[in-house]
Amino acid sequence: MKEINLTGKKRTDVGKKAAKSLRKEGFIPCNMYGEKESISFAIAEGELRKAVFTPIIYVCNIDIDGTPHKAIIKEIQQHPVTDAMLHVDFYEINETKAITVGIPVKTTGHAIGVRDGGKLAMSIRKINVTAPYKQIPEELTIDVSSLALGKSIKVGALHFDGLDIATSPEVVVCSVRMTRQARSAASSEEGDAEGAAE
Repeated sequence: MKEINLTGKKRTDVGKKAAKSLRKEGFIPCNMYGEKESISFAIAEGELRKAVFTPIIYVCNIDIDGTPHKAIIKEIQQHPVTDAMLHVDFYEINETKAITVGIPVKTTGHAIGVRDGGKLAMSIRKINVTAPYKQIPEELTIDVSSLALGKSIKVGALHFDGLDIATSPEVVVCSVRMTRQARSAASSEEGDAEGAAE
């Protein structure tokens, strides 16, 4: 997993009024949850955006008043209308503790079903995996070369070395769907075959 450096400052007042005041000053209220304690702090919005508004899942090296912490983003609260960040929760990690995180899915290969006129459709964009953070890749690659028309790949059919998959095995990752053009071609072929038989 890629890493990013962030700088935070501890919060002593954690009320709603104080949080609103922080946001006006350009800071986002944050909490970090660890095994022993939780820490209330704030990070400049401009700095935090680099870790939040990206498809990359970062390990965040956060310096809070001179003390280093390593964490991943656990939850982001955003304004329902503007999508502006309101609050971010972090989960403190170390090299040995297993974490569960959603990793982006990438497909490779050209599906047989697509060559036959179908269209590859992604049902999910991330799969949840569990492992120590150093074993977790930036993305999960799935080979779709053998995926035929009308067929799908479920999570239960996948395996990644060193990772425990936390997403339900029944969840469909991707499938090759019949397009209107392919349906028309198939219907036309069936009609020609029936005509020839007569």
